[in-house]
Amino acid sequence: MSTTTEPGAEAEADGRQFVTFRIGAELFGVKLAEVQEIIRMPDLVQVPLAPAGLEGIANLRGAVLPVTSLRRVFGAAEAAHDDSTRVVVVRLKDRPAGFVVDRMASVVTADPDAIDDAASIGGTVRSELLRGVIKRADGMIQLLEPARLVGEMPASRGAAGPARMAASAPKDAATEAPQDDIQLVSFEAAGEEYAFPIGQVQEIVQLPAAITQVPQAPPAVLGVVTLRERLLPLISLRRLFGLPAGELGESCRIVVVAPGGAQAAVGLVVDRVREVLRVPRGLVDAVPPLLDDGATGRLEGVCRLEDGRRLTVILSAARLFGDAALRAAIDATTEEAAMEEGGVRSAAAEADEQFVVFRLAGEEYGVPTEAVQEIVRVPEELTRIPRTPDFIEGVVNLRGTVLPVVDQRRRFGLPELPRNDRQRIMVLQIAGRRTGLVVDQVSEVLKLPRAAIEPAPELSEQQARLIRRVANIEAQQRMVLLLDPANLLDAGELDALAAA
Repeated sequence: MSTTTEPGAEAEADGRQFVTFRIGAELFGVKLAEVQEIIRMPDLVQVPLAPAGLEGIANLRGAVLPVTSLRRVFGAAEAAHDDSTRVVVVRLKDRPAGFVVDRMASVVTADPDAIDDAASIGGTVRSELLRGVIKRADGMIQLLEPARLVGEMPASRGAAGPARMAASAPKDAATEAPQDDIQLVSFEAAGEEYAFPIGQVQEIVQLPAAITQVPQAPPAVLGVVTLRERLLPLISLRRLFGLPAGELGESCRIVVVAPGGAQAAVGLVVDRVREVLRVPRGLVDAVPPLLDDGATGRLEGVCRLEDGRRLTVILSAARLFGDAALRAAIDATTEEAAMEEGGVRSAAAEADEQFVVFRLAGEEYGVPTEAVQEIVRVPEELTRIPRTPDFIEGVVNLRGTVLPVVDQRRRFGLPELPRNDRQRIMVLQIAGRRTGLVVDQVSEVLKLPRAAIEPAPELSEQQARLIRRVANIEAQQRMVLLLDPANLLDAGELDALAAA
């Protein structure tokens, strides 16, 4: 005997079925039709200035998933996550949202007339968060309204939002820079400090665990790596300059430079990247003849810092890799590696964006490179200004200019961190005023395809204004929160900063 389902009967049944779960001793449920999936607790990225209920955001197969603790939303005591902890993922309009529950229960079916109005009972949670209550002989199931659980989060902005922001965005740092200043990216090899003009640096990336070795390559050539669908030859600065050999440690970085002309990019392996400098041209001297024999002219000058106590040798990417013999060896290395791999894979060209990436409390943040004027060390002492907000650390004298300094941990409500050698001050132009932000560590300059960048989930008005986008780098299991420099401080904070 066969049966047929009337049109709409299946949808009606879904509307009467509820996925139930427990928070403490209480039983809650949401409509089965609203549940996208149920997953174990994922790795989370913490988001500053988000609602207290948010545990963080996660990568859900390429999508950014905000994860909210129902215990926090309900005001219940915190509980450690265990093997029973699950995240119930629901679909809210065009985006997913996850809710942390203590453990799953079952799927139940309830007729509409068995569901009481939430306002008619004294529920465990506020009645506006409930769509109803199922009373059963073995207890009560409180039915949640997922959209109301995140009701305090602002709706998605329309197209007019970014257009309004464009008018208040800071001017390009290059146009704001004094004409007699130059910007440098400095780095170290064997204890010596070198630098490239910032315009010659394409990006700075971490050294991968594996480097493809190429037989019969010159000593300075470490090998090749794949960087975004292209082969990048790696040159050791130590070997190139005949410096003492050293281990390739965790602090080593690849400074990717474009020598210019038809020459492809080259990765220069250095011991560590120090900082981004903005220095007056008057502090740059010509290269002494004894320092550079003039045959290759690999050096552009020597920069005198800290009253001459610190000397930084400025390199020329074009001349450094312009030597015919070295260039031929680099090209031969790349070609041989390409043949080994069956050729470099071609990919459709897509616009990239470049960010300076820094860390705060273990999370990664990025700001557009054009917004960063320079990166300097945190001085031993800052001048405190009385009667200023707590997040203003003080002011420093930066080459004759008073620079207000903001402690970004305090600004984001993060735990305090004792001063250490890794901390840096990132100098940005915010609302026409140069401002320094103290961060835990500046890690790299990162170039990202736009396909890896998506709008950030809007969890609070303050967070949505500050963190507009997220870089979701699936291959590295990594998320970078991208800050909008124009909104790092609100109007009241800018007034306080101006008074500092």
